[in-house]
Amino acid sequence: MAENTAGHLPQLITQVVSAIEELKGTYSGFDVHSSLKANPEDISSVLKELTDRLDNNFPYFHPSYAAQMLKAPHPVAVAAYLATMMLNPNNHSIDASPATTIMERDVLKQFAAMFEYPEEFLGHLTWSGTTANLEALWIARELQPTKKIAHSADAHYTHSRMSEVLGTTNVSIPTEADGRMSLDALETELKKGDIGTIVATMGTTGLGAVDPLADILVLAKKYGARVHVDTAYGGFFKLIAENYLSPETARHYAALKDADSIVVDPHKHGLQPYGSGAVFFRDISLGKFYKHDSPYTYFISDDLHFGEIQLECSRAGASAAAIWATLKLFPLTEDGLGKALIPTRNAATSWYELISQSDSLVAYQKPELDILTYLPKVSSMSKLDYVSHELLIQAAQGERKEQIHLATYVTKPEQLKTRGFDLVQDAPNARILRSVLMKPEHETWVPQIHQKVESLARTLIG
Repeated sequence: MAENTAGHLPQLITQVVSAIEELKGTYSGFDVHSSLKANPEDISSVLKELTDRLDNNFPYFHPSYAAQMLKAPHPVAVAAYLATMMLNPNNHSIDASPATTIMERDVLKQFAAMFEYPEEFLGHLTWSGTTANLEALWIARELQPTKKIAHSADAHYTHSRMSEVLGTTNVSIPTEADGRMSLDALETELKKGDIGTIVATMGTTGLGAVDPLADILVLAKKYGARVHVDTAYGGFFKLIAENYLSPETARHYAALKDADSIVVDPHKHGLQPYGSGAVFFRDISLGKFYKHDSPYTYFISDDLHFGEIQLECSRAGASAAAIWATLKLFPLTEDGLGKALIPTRNAATSWYELISQSDSLVAYQKPELDILTYLPKVSSMSKLDYVSHELLIQAAQGERKEQIHLATYVTKPEQLKTRGFDLVQDAPNARILRSVLMKPEHETWVPQIHQKVESLARTLIG
C-alpha cells in the first residue's frame, strides 16, 4: 500500500494506544497486581529477543517475495487490531463485545452486498477460512447426512481434511487443462444420486483457477445438490471481475449470489492480519443447527448473538474492528479495495506476456487472477524438477536487496501433457515454479523479478 501510510505506523500505534489508555483512565484507578509485574529491563530484554528472532522470516511484506499467499496487513488494520486487543472484547456475545459486535454486523453486511447476497442471511466472522469451510461442510452434513461432498481435484486440502473430521465422504472431481473442475466429470458423479453438496472454488490455491460456478449451479439444480463456494482466496476479485477479468471468469463471479454458502478470507486480499475468515449462508433458517446450553452464559440483549450461530466459542472482537476500520478507508467497490486488486491482476498478466517471449521460461497456463505458474524450458521431468528447485534456491541467495523469493508447484506428466508439454517421463512428478503476486507493488516489480528468474533459468538449463 502507500509508502507514507506504512511509514506512519508508529504514529498510528501511538494514536490508538494513547486513546485507549485515556479511555481506561475514565474508570476509577487501581493498582496492577504484583503477580503481573515484571522488571522493565527484563521486559525490554525479552522483547529485544523476540524482534531478533523475527528476523528469521522471509520478507512477506516486500514485493521481492513472490512465493506463497503471504503479505503484511495494512497499517490501519494493525493499529485497529492493537487498539481493540487492549480491551480484548469477545465477539461470542454482544454482552462481551457491544462495540465490536455492531462492527461485525456492519462488516458482514458489506461482504454480503459484495457477493450480491440477500439482505437477510446467516453469517459471521471466523478465525480462518479453514474454520469457515468446516462450518459450511458441517451444515452440508447436517442437511444431508448420508450424502457425499464433491470438490475439484485442485480444491484446497481443507475440504478433504474437514470431511474426515466430520465423518463424511468426499469425492474428488478431475480438472480440465485450465485447472477448472470438469463439468462432464461432475455430472457423471451427480448422476449416481449420492452427491449432496458441490464445493466450487473461486481461485484455487495452487493455480488461481476459477471453477465454472454458473454451470455448476445449473447441474446442482438439475440433480438436487447444494453448492458451497470457497472464495477464501479469490472472493474479493468480485470487485473487479466485470471490468478486469475475462468475460468467462466474470460470468462465474456474477453467479455467487445464487450459491447456498460462501467462505472468504479477509487475511488474504482483504488487507487483514491472520485470524480472519467469514462464512455466509443464504438460508437463515440454518441457524437451527447451531445450538448450545451453558449455565454461565447469559444474554442481557434480545438481539441475536454470534455465539448462537457459530461453532467457535470465544472469538476476538479485534478482528471485526480491524476489518471495519480498513473498509472505512477501502470500501468494497472497484474504486475502493478494488484499486489494490487491479495491480495484482496486472502483475500476473504482464509477467505472463514477458514469459511468452522468453527463451528460457514458458507459462504453465494463463493466469485467471494473480497467481502465475511457469517452468524452465527443459526436455525431461527430472531436469524440470532439478532446474526448478535450483532456481528457487539460487534466486533467494545473496544480499537481501538482491533476493527474489519464489515457490514451487508439484505437477505430473499427464497434467503437463494436457497443457502441451511433452517431456521425457523419467520421474513420476516434477516441481514447476509458482508466484503469488498478491501485493499491489508487484505490478512495478515484475520486470525486475522476471529478469532475474529468466537469467537464472537460462544459466541452469545450460
